[in-house]
Amino acid sequence: MNQSPGARDRLLDATCTLMRTRSYGSVGVAEICAVADVRKGSFYYFFESKQSLTLAAIDAHWGRQRAEWTATLGADMPPLDRLRRLFEETAAGQRATSIADGVVSGCTLANLALELSTQDRVVQNRLREIFDEQIDLIHSVLGEAAAVGAIPAVMANRAIARAVIAQMEGMILFAKLGNDPAVLDDLWSQTLHLVGIGEMPAG
Repeated sequence: MNQSPGARDRLLDATCTLMRTRSYGSVGVAEICAVADVRKGSFYYFFESKQSLTLAAIDAHWGRQRAEWTATLGADMPPLDRLRRLFEETAAGQRATSIADGVVSGCTLANLALELSTQDRVVQNRLREIFDEQIDLIHSVLGEAAAVGAIPAVMANRAIARAVIAQMEGMILFAKLGNDPAVLDDLWSQTLHLVGIGEMPAG
């Protein structure tokens, strides 16, 4: 049986790909193994269950995304410019996957959170931890923005950071619902309103 480290990575990649474009419930172990070109018997060498594979895939996905977030949010530029670049990169990612997949697939983590919120407490808790990390990253940038006078100090709190994440995820959801990544074009102007500057666009 193929028990090489490459087989494990292929299983994770296949899981991330399938769950990006499909629901968790519609993806089975046999299909994941087929896409990964790994024998089903080898699957259980690496993972005890579909749940354990899903947790590992979530961590792999967030590991890559977190590296991108921290690089962007830690760049040598004003805090709000960093935040704007993060949203621009997020929108660009949705556009790229819509071209690759033929549809706007949305946020993998949010898709899983919506589907499994009442079904799998272990996965749900891990997703909550990841979104808490995202909120912390945004909160830190808002604090820096307030320190240089770019936003009101009262807006540099964790509740506003959560609202910013919720706005981004909500707009991605609407882009997925309408299969239209252009929905994300107004994300930055809406975010400026959330943090106490700028005006909401009409419409």
